[in-house]
This record gives sequence, C-alpha cells and structure tokens, in this order.
Amino acid sequence: MVRGTRLTQAPAGPEAAIVVDGVSKSFRLPHQQRTTLKEHFLHPLERTTYELQRALDNVSFRVEEGEFFGIIGPNGSGKSTLLKILAGIYRADSGSVQVNGRLSPFIELGVGFNMELSARDNIRINATLLGLSSRQLRERFDDVIGFAELEPHVDKKLKNYSSGMLVRLAFSIAIQVEFDVLLLDEVLAVGDTSFQQKCFATFDRFRREGKTVVLVSHDLGSVLRFCDRALLIRDGVPEKLGPAQEVVTSYDPSFVMGLQSAGVGAS
Repeated sequence: MVRGTRLTQAPAGPEAAIVVDGVSKSFRLPHQQRTTLKEHFLHPLERTTYELQRALDNVSFRVEEGEFFGIIGPNGSGKSTLLKILAGIYRADSGSVQVNGRLSPFIELGVGFNMELSARDNIRINATLLGLSSRQLRERFDDVIGFAELEPHVDKKLKNYSSGMLVRLAFSIAIQVEFDVLLLDEVLAVGDTSFQQKCFATFDRFRREGKTVVLVSHDLGSVLRFCDRALLIRDGVPEKLGPAQEVVTSYDPSFVMGLQSAGVGAS
C-alpha cells in the first residue's frame, strides 16, 4: 500500500468508542549497552549511539460502540505497541487517541502482577487498580477464581504458576471489572482448549451486552468468528482495513481457502 493512502472507515456512529488519528511511534535502540559501573569508569567519554526503530507509522482508524475489532499482522508489525498506546501505557510520538468509556486492558502476560504474592493478594491489588470497590471485590472474588479454575492454588505465589494459570487469572480479573471497552492481546495464545471455549462463551456474552472489544491475535479463526472488522498492519504501516473476512483473506488467503474447502464458514 502506498503510504498516505486513506483507508475506508466504517460509517460514523453518534460517538465512536475509539478514534485513532495519525498515530506514529518510534523507539531508540542503543547499539551498545554499559551494564556495569566498571564499564562506565573504563570508558567515561564513550557516547552511546542509537538506532531509531519505527514501530507505527501514521495509523488511523475508528472503532464503533459495540463493535468487535481485530488487529492482525506478522510478528513485529506493531500490533502490541498500538494496543499499549490505546491503553495509555505508551505515549504516541504524534497523532491522537480518543477512548470513550471505561477501559479494561489485558495487554501482556504478567504485567501488573507481583510474582512474590499469592493469587488472592494479586486479585485484590489488580481489581482495586482497575476500579472495583471493596464490596464489589468481595462479591466477585469467587467468580474470578472460579473462571480461572484456580481454587486449589489461590494462596500459592504466582512465581509458582504456569503461563497458562497466569493468563487465566489475568483474563478473569479483566472481565470482572466494569468496562465499556476491552483490549485483549493474544488472550488465547497460552490457554488450553477448555479455557478457550470459556473465552468464546464470554465473547458471545459481550456481544449481546454491546461491549466494545479490540482483539490482537494470531488466531485468524477467532478473528473471523468474532470480529466485525479488522486492521492489517505490516512493519507499522496500516495495510488494509475493512470487514474481517476481507482483511484475513488479504493477509492469509490460504487460511480462508482451507476453511472453505473444509466446509467451515469463514463469516
């Protein structure tokens, strides 16, 4: 795609849940690192040189209220960086982001957890930070543990948890808080089949409730199943924006053809 080409947007609703306008983001990567005090003393005048890595380049789109919106692309394309900007973890170098409504992010496995504390303590801390009152936390604590299937392990330190146990816990906390917009980054990547089915049922409930969900995923089947529209990013540049099936077909036509040949609906 030629840079600067205007992408087709969905019809504007009364108020979009998310509006991203011309967002760009770069990171300065040092060519060499001095990690010890000795290195600083031996080379006090040596200057660190940097390489500028462009993570996102002029990304614009909007997500309507109640829409399921997918973000896909190869590894290193800028998907997770974009989601962190939406969540307010990163600040864009240029452009603007507007999120209307209460936000609940599931961005990166382990972020916000204290691995030396138990699941019980981490639930209290994270749920409070996400806006639950003490009363709401008491009422929903059993639901968090039950959804994550961690009843026997609630008082174990998280450092003894597997990656699958951590992702179940993090996702269970994220969906218990009150939200209008949910950001999800590879929530299905490390979950087992049983947990994925529970996530699917939860997504169906969110759709019925009119929640807005932004899903970053390499699981194209889930993008096809749940997302109304999708954005394809390559090397930080938006390549295609439109109905989920069109975008997934553009990204990996063999995947959609395989579904069709197997008699599986791709819509």
